[in-house]
Amino acid sequence: MMQKLSENVLDKFSMDFLRNQVLKNAYGNDDTVIAVRDPRILLVWYLFFGLVPWFVNDIPFLLGCFLFVMATTILAKVAGLVLFLFAVGVFSQTGYLLIATWIFGGDASAIAPLLVLTLKVATISLASVTVFSGLDPDRLSNGLMWFGCPERLSFSISYAYRMLPMLMEEFQNVLLSYRLRGNPPAHETVTGKIKYLVYQIKIIIHAFYPLMLNTAKRSRTTVEALELKGYRYAAVNKEVRKMKLSSLKITYDDLIFLAISFLWVAVTILVSTIL
Repeated sequence: MMQKLSENVLDKFSMDFLRNQVLKNAYGNDDTVIAVRDPRILLVWYLFFGLVPWFVNDIPFLLGCFLFVMATTILAKVAGLVLFLFAVGVFSQTGYLLIATWIFGGDASAIAPLLVLTLKVATISLASVTVFSGLDPDRLSNGLMWFGCPERLSFSISYAYRMLPMLMEEFQNVLLSYRLRGNPPAHETVTGKIKYLVYQIKIIIHAFYPLMLNTAKRSRTTVEALELKGYRYAAVNKEVRKMKLSSLKITYDDLIFLAISFLWVAVTILVSTIL
């Protein structure tokens, strides 16, 4: 029974699974309620929920913001792997301290500050996950450019997104080449499974340098192709910029999304004031 369970877990966390989860989160959420919003609206929304909680210590307000961004995360259909990493990250930063304080008899004066910190980290993290899983590279780049972000910086962010499939594919190829040339230890026993895990970690460490080298070579080819197509001229040309940003349009649904967010924050502040 335990052997089948371990095999199922290993199958779930294969390289193909990880690649599909990353690509789904970056490119597979273009039909959700969050993804169809104007990128400028999403960036303004993110500035509020990504900054304001840091400067507020009121638990009802932070709890209300957390519940709201949790709802938007569900609407954004974030990949399960990203949510798992989010849960692990929040727990490793503040969650375990909160649980330990509660288990060992800490009073409200000790638990409240940890709860405030946990809500802050969780709210800001979920807001980041919601926005950046709902924006594809082009829309994110256009939104940043509209706000006056330099063209090269916005293009770099967009290009980093586009490098994800290439990076994952190259990493898988390097790992496969190491496995073809290697001799993994038997992993039928518990000791063998530990040795096999150590062997896999060593392969990943050894694959890092070839991965960076091969990716740099392919990136250089991409940069040369952009230069041949006149990228430097297009980056500073006002007509090209105008054409690029012409697709941005704020609709009534975008305004409704902002209105609902504003109404929720107002109700949260009212509840916080009453309590």
